[in-house]
Amino acid sequence: MKVNNYYAMFGLLFLLLIVPLIWQSSAALNFLTFTLIISIGAIGWNVLGGVAGQVSFGHAAFFGVGAYFIALWQVNFGLPAWLGFIFAIGAGMVVAVIIGYLSFRAGLRGSYFALVTLAFAEVCRVLANSFSFTGGASGQLLHIDYGFSSLQFENPLYFYLFVLALLCIALSIAMKISHSRLGAQLIAIKENEDAAKALGVDTLKRKLQAIAISGGLTATAGALYVQYFLYIDPIIAFSPKMSIEVLLATMVGGLGYVLGPLVGAFSLHILGEGVKLFVGDIPGVDIAIYGLVLIIAVSFLPRGLLSLVEKYSSKKVEK
Repeated sequence: MKVNNYYAMFGLLFLLLIVPLIWQSSAALNFLTFTLIISIGAIGWNVLGGVAGQVSFGHAAFFGVGAYFIALWQVNFGLPAWLGFIFAIGAGMVVAVIIGYLSFRAGLRGSYFALVTLAFAEVCRVLANSFSFTGGASGQLLHIDYGFSSLQFENPLYFYLFVLALLCIALSIAMKISHSRLGAQLIAIKENEDAAKALGVDTLKRKLQAIAISGGLTATAGALYVQYFLYIDPIIAFSPKMSIEVLLATMVGGLGYVLGPLVGAFSLHILGEGVKLFVGDIPGVDIAIYGLVLIIAVSFLPRGLLSLVEKYSSKKVEK
C-alpha cells in the first residue's frame, strides 16, 4: 500500500472539511487556515526539492513575489483581487523561471543552487525594503472590503474553504506530476542528472518546468497569506524563516511524497503550538525548535513520517 494514493488524500481532505464544522473555534480555524496556506507553499517546494531533487533555500522569494504582487495590485491600482490573484501566481512562475534559467544554465547543483536561491530571496527583500511604492519597511496594509472581488470574507470559514479548495488543486497537480512522464523524468534527474541527460532527457527544460510549477504554487501561498492577514512587509514576505518552514514541512512529512508537505506542516505547527504552551511566545524559540527538528529528521528519519507509515503498511501486508 502506498501512502500517497487517492484514498489517503481524499480521507485527509474530508477530515479537513468536517473538522471546522465540528470544532467551531476562531483559534482552531485560524490555526487550520494558516497551516493549509503553508502546506500549499510546501507542496510547491516538494515539486522542485522532493521530486526533482533541486533543493532550494530561497522559496521565500516566490512567496513574497506572490504576496506583494496581489497587495500592490489592490492598493496602488485598485483592481479586483481575484484577477490580481491569478497574475500573482503568474508572477511567481516568471520569477522562478528567471532564477532557474540563470542557475541551471550555469550548471549549478546541490548546495550551490541552494545558496543562489537564498541570495535571490535576500535581493528581493532588499528591493521591497528600498522602494516607496512597495511601502518600504512599513509594508502594505490592505483595506477591509468584504466580497469575492476583493477575496475577503466576513465569515472566516468561507476563506478557509477557499484555501481548502486551492489545497485540493495543489495536491491534484502534485499527484498528476507523480504519475506523469514529467514526474518520471524529474526523478531520473534527481537520481543521476548526467545519466538522465545521456538517455535523452532535456534536463534544463524539465527543471525549468519543475521550478515554474513550484514558484506558482508558492506564490499562491503568498497571495493567500496577504488576503487572510491583510498585511505584508519585507521581513514577513522574504524571511529565511518562510523558506525554512516550507522546506522543513516537506522533509518532516516525507520528501517526494504527495501528502508529505501537508502532514509535515500540521506536525510542525502542532509542535509549535505545544512549545508555546510550555515556554510562551519567546522570540527565536520557534527557529531553534525548527533547527532541532531538522537535525532529528535528517539524522533519524531522512524520508519523513510517511516513510514510517509506508514501512508499517508493507509489513502488515506481508503478514
